[in-house]
Amino acid sequence: MAQATILGKQVFDLTGRELDLGMLGLAEFAPAAVLVLVTGAVADRFDRRRVSAAAAIGEASMSATLVWYIGTKPTAVGPIYLMVIGFGTARAFLAPAERALPADIVPPARLPWLVPRFSGTWQAAIVAGPVLGGFLYTIDRRLPYVAVTVLLLISAVAFLAIRVHAPQRVEGAGPARAGLHDALEGLRFVRQRPLLLGAISLDLFAVLFGGAVALLPAIAEQRLGVGAVGLGWLRAAVGIGAAAVTLGLAVRPMTRRVGRTLLFAVGAFGVGTIVLGLTRQYVVAFIALAFLSGADAISVFIRATLVPLATPQDKRGRVLAVENVFIGASNELGAFESGVAGQLLGTTGAVVLGGAATLAIATGWWWWFPVLRNVDRFPQPSGAGSDP
Repeated sequence: MAQATILGKQVFDLTGRELDLGMLGLAEFAPAAVLVLVTGAVADRFDRRRVSAAAAIGEASMSATLVWYIGTKPTAVGPIYLMVIGFGTARAFLAPAERALPADIVPPARLPWLVPRFSGTWQAAIVAGPVLGGFLYTIDRRLPYVAVTVLLLISAVAFLAIRVHAPQRVEGAGPARAGLHDALEGLRFVRQRPLLLGAISLDLFAVLFGGAVALLPAIAEQRLGVGAVGLGWLRAAVGIGAAAVTLGLAVRPMTRRVGRTLLFAVGAFGVGTIVLGLTRQYVVAFIALAFLSGADAISVFIRATLVPLATPQDKRGRVLAVENVFIGASNELGAFESGVAGQLLGTTGAVVLGGAATLAIATGWWWWFPVLRNVDRFPQPSGAGSDP
């Protein structure tokens, strides 16, 4: 989050174009889409802790390269995009392996207990990361990337220290030849389960059109008149709202009306996005960001619990790789869409239109996916190879 915040500011400072902010999102998303058939199979066939650690080291190497490049006082954004593509490639392998680990760490019945605590740790990072990045940037433009490099190396070591509850696969176990048919299993499984398809695609289309956070550097400078520190606190507002909601979910886990709550949360996300697009007041923008991120935290909690429990253990890597592309599309590709819309319509028009589209998506999914709307409780976990 420190790196994403400062990269957005540096790119916007170099070019002054919203479109270039969108290109950052596209550069990070593209590897996950291209490699989806490989990354999920790797997460299912190899020890997910080692895959996660290796990917974190790959991310650290890209952040270290950014330390060097920013030190040259660059005037071109092309090399930054190349480094972001490298970072996104490592992230494409990290995401499905990392996101499958919570379901490996505890018995399935404990997953609704673990997810809000798992989410709370990175919600805290979402608060601290942008603020840290903003302050370090004012001291030296290279320091945020130094900090990110060190933290990613620490995370690589931490992955290897994880103890798992689920039986670990023997490396290379599974089909004798992990061909295209095996790699496509995640896509087929999601397509054949309306519950999974509805939950995953809801995030894709809702946040795809509601990716206002990507335009925060432009909002901060053009509409609110604040610099790097103010931008850092705006990004931190995203974490503050999400952390508050996540803490509530940890104290009082959600057990009923899961599907309806998910759809209402996406609608609330759209409302917060519209308010953010209309305001010129820093405090209102801060509150709107906290509100929409709190709504998003509810959506994240429900999907992070629902999807693994509705997926057999031996398919989770491939299904979560598919979901990672959907999430990447909603976040990084959504950032690209916001950048293009911002260039064509202006920042205000892009953000407000995106929020309205998110409201429309939530309404549409209410009617098109009744199996999702009518989910009352989280499903019982699936056994390996069985149907949910």
